Amino acid sequence: MTDEPRRGTAAERARWRQYLADERAEAAVYRELAARRDGEEREILLALAAAEGRHEAHWLALLGGDEGRMPRADLRTRLLAAFARRFGSIFVLALAQRAEGRSPYATDPDATAAMAADERIHGEVVRGLAARGRRRLAGTFRAAVFGANDGLVSNLALVLGIGATGVPASVVLFTGIAGLLAGALSMGAGEYVSVRSQRELLEASAPDPTAREALVDLDIDANELALVYRARGMDEAEAREHAALVVARVHAAGQVSNPTDALAVVAHDDEAVGTGLSAAVSSFLFFGSGALIPVLPYLFGLDGTTAIVTATVLVGVALLATGATVGLLSGTSPLKRALRQLGIGLGAAAVTYLLGLAFGTTIG
Repeated sequence: MTDEPRRGTAAERARWRQYLADERAEAAVYRELAARRDGEEREILLALAAAEGRHEAHWLALLGGDEGRMPRADLRTRLLAAFARRFGSIFVLALAQRAEGRSPYATDPDATAAMAADERIHGEVVRGLAARGRRRLAGTFRAAVFGANDGLVSNLALVLGIGATGVPASVVLFTGIAGLLAGALSMGAGEYVSVRSQRELLEASAPDPTAREALVDLDIDANELALVYRARGMDEAEAREHAALVVARVHAAGQVSNPTDALAVVAHDDEAVGTGLSAAVSSFLFFGSGALIPVLPYLFGLDGTTAIVTATVLVGVALLATGATVGLLSGTSPLKRALRQLGIGLGAAAVTYLLGLAFGTTIG
């Protein structure tokens, strides 16, 4: 007697076909991303695509090779594929991280335990790849997001507060432009000083390259290099073992091939800090672009309540967009981040609007 594959009900076979379509689409996403990478990242992405291929084979076997009328992949996976083809960016990896974390295989009786485990591990692999991209973006992206958000909220609060007093629209317009320029210049200068200071602190903590010259002459038995590693966070036993290994290699080679690594325990990630100039320019431009939005209604000739409502709506949409972007890149819920950003921004603006109303009533 031979085991034959289970035919499955019509509903089950429809579900298997959907899984098959999704696996093929996910494998295509990883191949698209791999085409835009090289080295280790490319190999990892191709390995993920191959793993999705194994899952694809499982569902195809259950279907007995009969694909029938294949459905389209689900909307989320199709969006991932479209983004991968056009951008191949950190956004795609962040979305893929969320997608892998929501795999239904853990509760589906027709998926194997190995497949469910694969999906969980794939989520961690993609998280690691996304983390690399986040580190590359971190310095400039932080300045850009904070700059845009500050520009939106601070200038909306300024425009609403002044507008609520009942002054002419021209006064509100020039006040908003002044707030835009002052804020953008201040943000740019502040980011430059902040990032430069952070880099200088990291540089002060980095190993001194000239210290490598002492390694060749160190006593392999009384090894002072262990104190360096202990000062940088290793425990005593680990520090002694690592120092002995380094000095033994130096003595054997008669030179230090990679002296900086020999002295460093934790490498400082300059990419995560960014450069002072790039952070300053990003902060200036994004603050300015955010601060311009509340001024737009007045630039186009609106005034009074119409201008205030229009400015609030425009800024609300922009706050939702920036919040959702941060949510996507951080691998969290875009909706929750967007609503949080909206609530905080409009809450701050509402306070200044009420104060403007009170001040206008007082002087009126």
